[in-house]
Amino acid sequence: MFGDMMGMMDKLKETQVKVEATKKRLDTVYIDESSSDGLLKVSLTANRTIKSIAIDESLLNDKEQLEDYLILTLNKAMAKAGHVNETELAAVAKEGMPNIPGMNLFK
Repeated sequence: MFGDMMGMMDKLKETQVKVEATKKRLDTVYIDESSSDGLLKVSLTANRTIKSIAIDESLLNDKEQLEDYLILTLNKAMAKAGHVNETELAAVAKEGMPNIPGMNLFK
């Protein structure tokens, strides 16, 4: 039994290293999103770090419209990035979880 516990602990440590590597890799996965008319474009990493925002000059004349565009487009991009992030990290975590009887954490 003690050997099983040590094996589980080793597997958990290995999984932790894989999770950290995945987080680092997600810094290089880019999510690009545009407003429906293409006047605003944003790019961010799967870790939700904004990398660029491109604004068409026509939006610079109306502050409220620009704010609306930013909110809508950034929220769409953040949702996509969050989905990619969660999916990738869940896959690594599921792969590395030890088989503990009675604990079906991932179905």
